[in-house]
Amino acid sequence: MRTSSRRRAGSALLAVLWLSAALAAIAFSLSSTVKGEIERTATASDGLRAYYLATGGVYRAMIELLWSVTGTDPNKRMIPKGATEFTYTFPSGQVRIEFLPEAGKLDVNHAKVEEIARLVLALGVEPGRAQEVAAAIDDWRRAPGQEGVGQFDQYYLGLGSSFRPRHASIEEIEELLAVKGVTPDIFFGTYMPTPGAGGGTRLEARGGLIDCLSVYGTSDRVDANTAPPAVLSAVGLSPFAVSALVERRKVTPLTEKDVTDFVVSIGGDPGRLRVEGISMVTIRATARLTLPDGKLSDLKRTVAAVVKYMPTGADFPVHIVRWYDTAWSL
Repeated sequence: MRTSSRRRAGSALLAVLWLSAALAAIAFSLSSTVKGEIERTATASDGLRAYYLATGGVYRAMIELLWSVTGTDPNKRMIPKGATEFTYTFPSGQVRIEFLPEAGKLDVNHAKVEEIARLVLALGVEPGRAQEVAAAIDDWRRAPGQEGVGQFDQYYLGLGSSFRPRHASIEEIEELLAVKGVTPDIFFGTYMPTPGAGGGTRLEARGGLIDCLSVYGTSDRVDANTAPPAVLSAVGLSPFAVSALVERRKVTPLTEKDVTDFVVSIGGDPGRLRVEGISMVTIRATARLTLPDGKLSDLKRTVAAVVKYMPTGADFPVHIVRWYDTAWSL
């Protein structure tokens, strides 16, 4: 009788232990799920806050640039003349603003094939692949019936009907992502390992086609103060001339006379360079929130807008041509 009671008591204790273990597992799983959801919600909330912070940065830079250009006193410019980037500091975070004038980019529909090839080569792509990418871009933008057009059609047909080449002028620069050989790292840019101090390696930012080509770009001369190094190489400047010009413009923005005198002094041809030009600019903003401890969050959110500044007397002085809710910045 006592043995039977002990067995029943042992079975009950074992059942209670198993039930406790199951409840503990359920509680652990539930707590992990709740913690994950809280972190996910916090990240989404921070991402949304960073988005609106970056958006505010774009609008502020857009208006301040207008005020700086139209102001009567050049000493009171809100944005320094020739500035290509600067930072806003807000109570909620920081916003890095980048100005990418369309005058500093090549017109993707009219740039020569050899210029595009030099551009892609300057972006770090090997020579053979750079030539193929340039030829594929030229094939994409040219109308049917012209000599050499259609040489890549079989490649696109193998990808499916939605990848047929347009054989017409490129309307949006993102079309290049559908062109044979243009990968996201070539289009958006990436980080490349380079030799560092002490024999190690470090990652160095490498720009992409989106920073160098545009449907609103220039087909003749590019802005010497803002054109990326790859664009300067594409229009014929030697590596030495590109490096010297980039270092010179860091000191102070060049005038038209400065461009001619300086480029000639380093053995370059100033015929493809000018100062300013097209009244269109891409304003790109990257926001980082300020954490409670005063440090900046690792989370970044980048937005961009292609802005056109209208002539004096227009109903609206600024027109947003294109808005990017999600943009890429190195």
